[in-house]
Amino acid sequence: MAETCVSRVPVFSGLSAHDQERVAGVARPTQLQRGEAAYAAADDVAQLIVVHTGRLKVFRVSADGSEQLIRVLGPGDFTGETSVFTGQRPDDYATALEDCRLCVFHHDDLEVLMITHPGIGLRLLATVSARLADTEHRLNALTSRGVESRLVDYLLGLPSTRRSGIATVTLPLAKKDVASLLDTTPESFSRALKSLADQGLIEIGSGRALSIRQPGRLQDLADPA
Repeated sequence: MAETCVSRVPVFSGLSAHDQERVAGVARPTQLQRGEAAYAAADDVAQLIVVHTGRLKVFRVSADGSEQLIRVLGPGDFTGETSVFTGQRPDDYATALEDCRLCVFHHDDLEVLMITHPGIGLRLLATVSARLADTEHRLNALTSRGVESRLVDYLLGLPSTRRSGIATVTLPLAKKDVASLLDTTPESFSRALKSLADQGLIEIGSGRALSIRQPGRLQDLADPA
């Protein structure tokens, strides 16, 4: 499992097959059941966690005990890079959204790998930089755009299937989790969905399915003049 996990991660994709095998040799295969924690804030761990199969949610807990979703990781994604670079304990949480298989790299092992293969460290840094840019984009959206506009931006970024000019998307998370990701309440999220439906821009289907009936007009809401 570890070798497959290593080969599918962009951070390690530039390595030769031989070097990927060496990386896999220090990976620690781990399995989690749905709802099981990969780590918690202040745990005495410094490790890089790579998702092989399944999904992890990474979140923080506010003073009132509510969760603030940061991101959802799928196969090939990773978390824990801050702890790996600094050796400090994590300040967030990671929990399995479904049964997961992971490859875990401890700080000391990965440090040796990055010394041997500096390109790994550079790729980690590039990914962290991209995440920082995404965080800045989200922060700007929170301070300058309403819930409906943020929801539109999110919907347009989801994978879709198109037929007769109508794009169909499926929410990858429960609505309460999407609301958390957009930094709003489930009630405000539901009102924004209903508003878009009332305008004839989307059609709310069964389960998590949504049909975008007027993608052009929806794009105008995401990018106002």
